Amino acid sequence: MPIFGKKHYTTVSVRKRDMPDGLWLKCPACEEIIYKKELAANHSVCPHCGHHFQLDRRERIELLTEPGSFEEWDAEMTSVDPLEFSGVSPYTEKLRSNMEKTGYRDAVSCGRARIGPHPVGFGVMDFNFLGASMGSVVGEKITRLIERSTAERLPVVIVCASGGARMYEGMLSLMQMAKTSGALARHAAARLPYIPVLTHPTTAGVMASFATLGDVIVAEPGALIGFAGPRVIKETTQQDLPEGFQRSEFLLKHGLLDLVVPRRELKATLIRLLDFMAGPQVAFAAPPVS
Repeated sequence: MPIFGKKHYTTVSVRKRDMPDGLWLKCPACEEIIYKKELAANHSVCPHCGHHFQLDRRERIELLTEPGSFEEWDAEMTSVDPLEFSGVSPYTEKLRSNMEKTGYRDAVSCGRARIGPHPVGFGVMDFNFLGASMGSVVGEKITRLIERSTAERLPVVIVCASGGARMYEGMLSLMQMAKTSGALARHAAARLPYIPVLTHPTTAGVMASFATLGDVIVAEPGALIGFAGPRVIKETTQQDLPEGFQRSEFLLKHGLLDLVVPRRELKATLIRLLDFMAGPQVAFAAPPVS
């Protein structure tokens, strides 16, 4: 017999299963949702449209060099504040926060490595550190890399990325363009190969110096490459820019680049280039530079 006035049932609350944060992201090119582990397994290239996400320096070293072969040079070099720059936050504070964020002292790591069977002088710029801006330490480390590679008769490979000169160092930043270019001129006089790899973005002083002075200039797909940005150029010229302006494919078509290579093929391409350029006929074609 039913008993009225009393509840003879229970309410079961079904809670939506919590989804952990940080497992998915949206591709900025095709707007598809990507599982982060799938993206990492594909070298940070979108599996749907081929968009190349940025890599940090550790990932670049792992991607392009033989395991355990990278020996870093000048790792302890640290920028100073010659202008005593102040603003929203002091330059010294920006340096400190970027060191803590990345675990490195500046925006480039340089040293000796192997790419396939080839010993090389290897440098890699990291956009995560102050936009890979070129200050005195970046220019000095790149110059030392090139000069030591010349002395040891090594080919040089530099993975380039930069948002421009480091404004906190003023004229000292701009001087690095001439310094790195001079070192490359001596490297070329010794008839030793140099291959820059341009990634997104490579702009301003880096693009106008060592990034585009290679024997073979390689770039990743879709990378922004140019001295000034498209918006600045459009406002200056008062003209509409062509579709794809300053992207890798546009620059390959117009002669600035030699190769545009997808990331999964990049190491194999570098090995083939070094096979051709760094053979005995190149390595012994000229006496060492004194």
